[in-house]
Amino acid sequence: MDLNKNPTPGELVVLKELPPGLLTGLPAEDQEAIREIIGKTVRLVEYDDAGRAEVEFTDREGAVHSIWVEPRFIASR
Repeated sequence: MDLNKNPTPGELVVLKELPPGLLTGLPAEDQEAIREIIGKTVRLVEYDDAGRAEVEFTDREGAVHSIWVEPRFIASR
């Protein structure tokens, strides 16, 4: 396995940790949903032009969320 290769869109990945400031200004329910996925499997949707990864997950209420993080915060499952 190439440790320098980023996961491919569509892959399942693990959110290793939260990027600093990610939760700032978000509603409490969104903050809670994001905290709950740390260390859990989420789906990598795509990378933006700046190289950030969009990951998508469904919270316990069934709401779908997407967050953008630097690739260093995710790992292949």
